Amino acid sequence: MLRHCIVFATLACFLAPANLLSPVAAQNPAAAQNPVGNQNPGAAQNPGDESSGAASAAPQDGSAEATDNEATGETAAGETATKETAAAPAPANLPPPKVNFDKTFLGEYLGPVAASFFVNDEDESDAAIVSASDREAPAPEDSAPEDSSNMLALQLRPTGKNRFDALLYRGGLPGAEGCQLQSDEQLIGLRSGDTLVLSGSKVAIFVDSTGCTLVDADGNRLGRLDRVQRKSRTLGAVPPEGAIVIFDGTDTEELLDGQMNDDGWLKFGTMLMPMTQDFDLHLEFRLPLMSGEDGQARGNSGVYLQSRYECQILDSFAKKPVFNGCGSLYRFKAPDVNTALPPLQWQTYDIRFTSPRWSADGTKRSDARVSSYLNGVLVQDDVSLSGPTGNGKDESPTLLPTKLQDHKDEVWFRNVWMIDRSLTPGIDFPIEGEAAEKSLAEAE
Repeated sequence: MLRHCIVFATLACFLAPANLLSPVAAQNPAAAQNPVGNQNPGAAQNPGDESSGAASAAPQDGSAEATDNEATGETAAGETATKETAAAPAPANLPPPKVNFDKTFLGEYLGPVAASFFVNDEDESDAAIVSASDREAPAPEDSAPEDSSNMLALQLRPTGKNRFDALLYRGGLPGAEGCQLQSDEQLIGLRSGDTLVLSGSKVAIFVDSTGCTLVDADGNRLGRLDRVQRKSRTLGAVPPEGAIVIFDGTDTEELLDGQMNDDGWLKFGTMLMPMTQDFDLHLEFRLPLMSGEDGQARGNSGVYLQSRYECQILDSFAKKPVFNGCGSLYRFKAPDVNTALPPLQWQTYDIRFTSPRWSADGTKRSDARVSSYLNGVLVQDDVSLSGPTGNGKDESPTLLPTKLQDHKDEVWFRNVWMIDRSLTPGIDFPIEGEAAEKSLAEAE
């Protein structure tokens, strides 16, 4: 272990950059490892700062631009003279903007690594992950062949007070065929200045704003993971003919107590006006980044089907599937896989609901059933619900409205629509959206 510590300290000194946010050319190592949708290598881009429209331009620097304004007047001799306004004085040097390291490192990373990384070596289980920036991508000979067996993925999230944790996956990111946790242990660490140190892996992983470089205890570079930003395959799905448009950013007529902001986003805490037994529901949601919170206090909302059965909404990014996490049937069944994306970017829920059936005497003949897709990946497969979940209303033959839960966290919604299957049967669901179409176009 002493030899490893010396090596890692030497590597940190050798590789430490001068500027944390200097852009690094990123490559897309695995277009095929993209089950959730389109993923773009991060070119010095924070993955979460996504909105419904184009991002506004940031100031280029802190200085004011001097201008020459010409004014024309008459002299005493009747000649025209031009008066020039004086240039505005340059302001004092302004301090550089404060770096939000939570957003800098939040996100997903993916790439091929040398096969030696996956060799078990219990003597090297306590190596560290160091975060820095502005390093060269590994030369081709340093990288392992780009097949799924050598693909490594990292999900990294802030937990508050300069702390971060992460999960490593082999075979791709969650949702990819063959993806599996590299270890049940989370990588946990503390950032100090421009450096983030996580423990729990047998190698050092140097993370910058566009990717990660893996280095073993002997100083050998094992590969590089590029920063990627995936999108749900159903993001931007257009409601088919016959669908009921609940919310499209123009009004709230199909909502009870619905409120929207200037961006055309729907606020949490509203009910859908249509009440029907069997339906397919598409909606898109955006979670806040609440670095200092965890568990149920981190970006909490939910879709209460008929006010009785909750499909959980939560910031569960970079966490293992749990029975009250995002994609779960709340406190009833964990999702089959956790395909939650980072907060601050738009995600999708596609839910197929079948209402319970009743006899004339009020006894239940069959249970409610739910299939749900989180970010385009099936996470609940035709699950039978024996009763309400969480704080759901009691079951009865009476229809109740579906609601978007008010849990006081700033969760926003858009593109909400419903298919009443009793009126418009036979429509394929879920429906692919703009992200899937773009991926297909790029493949051609």
